[in-house]
Amino acid sequence: MRDNGSYKVTGPIRLVDADGNDIPLPDADRPVALCRCGGSKTKPFCDGTHSEIGFAAAERAVREAES
Repeated sequence: MRDNGSYKVTGPIRLVDADGNDIPLPDADRPVALCRCGGSKTKPFCDGTHSEIGFAAAERAVREAES
C-alpha cells in the first residue's frame, strides 16, 4: 500500500470482477495501481483522485477482537 494512496501490485496477476469476468490490464508488464479511496473514475485502477479529495487511510489493518 502507498501511504494515503493506491495498492501497488507487481508481478504476473489476473484481475477479475465480482462476477468472475477478467478485467484487462493496461500493460501486463508493468505494476498496477488499484484504487482504495473509492473516488477513481477509472476503477478498479487508481487515477490519482485520492490526492485531490484528501484521502486519509488507516495506518494499519486492525485485528478483530478475540471473543
